[in-house]
Amino acid sequence: MSRLQTTDGLTEEQQELIKLVREFVDEQIIPVAQELEHADEYPTKIVEGMKEMGIFGLMIPEEYGGLGESLLTYALCVEEIARGWMSVSGIINTHFIVAYMLLQHGTEEQKQRYLPKMATGEIRGAFSMSEPGLGSDVAAIKSKAVKGEGDEWTLTGQKMWLTNGGSANLVAVLVKTDLGAGSVYKNMTTFLIEKEAGFGETAQGVTVPGKIEKMGYKGVDTTELVLEGHRTTSAQILGGEPGKGFYQMMDGVEVGRVNVAARACGVSMRAFELGIAYSQQRETFGKKIAEHQGILFRLADMATKVEASHQMMVKAARLKDAGARNDLEAGMAKYLAAENCADVVEQSFRIHGGYGYSKEYEIERLYREAPMLLIGEGTAEIQKMIIGRRLLEDFKLKS
Repeated sequence: MSRLQTTDGLTEEQQELIKLVREFVDEQIIPVAQELEHADEYPTKIVEGMKEMGIFGLMIPEEYGGLGESLLTYALCVEEIARGWMSVSGIINTHFIVAYMLLQHGTEEQKQRYLPKMATGEIRGAFSMSEPGLGSDVAAIKSKAVKGEGDEWTLTGQKMWLTNGGSANLVAVLVKTDLGAGSVYKNMTTFLIEKEAGFGETAQGVTVPGKIEKMGYKGVDTTELVLEGHRTTSAQILGGEPGKGFYQMMDGVEVGRVNVAARACGVSMRAFELGIAYSQQRETFGKKIAEHQGILFRLADMATKVEASHQMMVKAARLKDAGARNDLEAGMAKYLAAENCADVVEQSFRIHGGYGYSKEYEIERLYREAPMLLIGEGTAEIQKMIIGRRLLEDFKLKS
């Protein structure tokens, strides 16, 4: 583990697990990440390796076949994986959110049905809130579920930006349900949709059109999801009761923000590693560029931001593990880590000079990947709104 990523208070088991993940990253991910990313190829072999290690069941309790680890342990593992290739961490991020939502909000029948197979990676999860005409404005979703006879429901609409949309076979989808509640947020329900992995019509009334072409974040499939009269039952409502979907999704996104912060920390760490290594190899004006004051200042700034982001992420994860409210800290961690990541990657890019613009060098890939972290799980503006509102709650003036 890098000096910049040391964390006090970890058990021997946690340290050993993180060490194993780092070795896996160094041996199985970093050597092939460039080739797979440039080809936009799904990392099948890497995924199979993560299944064998139990990564897909890290936070799933042992009673359901998982490892029963903490959010902190999971986040530290994600940090290592993102250091190797951010797209791989994306593959387990949405899976992890769905597993967490099932664990926290699912019925016992739903937990027994899905969690053991999610722990092995046999069932892979994706979740969906966004739609073509909206992003962070969840209240404006148009996809809906209409109640039929008995316990039947019919789902119609179009969802957007599903990570793992093609490879997943279980999707948690947020839709509107006309329950007559006074608040729009109480008229939303999360449905669990089972489908086949792949593209085209993957279940009756469920179509995954194909991959969305992206600037970066390649390899992992990002898709739309079209619902055309998909029929399901109340048994597939998360928790079994309609009207709780928005709050279930927000709980999932909250831990997802810790995950995105961890991914940003991993990408930042890799950018720093590349920058400090290159600065000790490249010579200008008769000496290594690391000996120039301007480069030293860049390295110092980069390392400080890597460490600050890491510590903020750790704090947010530990609060959640302790059962405490952490929306403030999760928002801060996601905002700080993502912004710092963009800056650290650019600093490393500048250190590489003209070579940083070449696809031969790894920093070029990181430069295209970092922007996704600025918008994933809520933009910087959304994070600042969450942070600001919580601060007003905590520092409210007494009348």
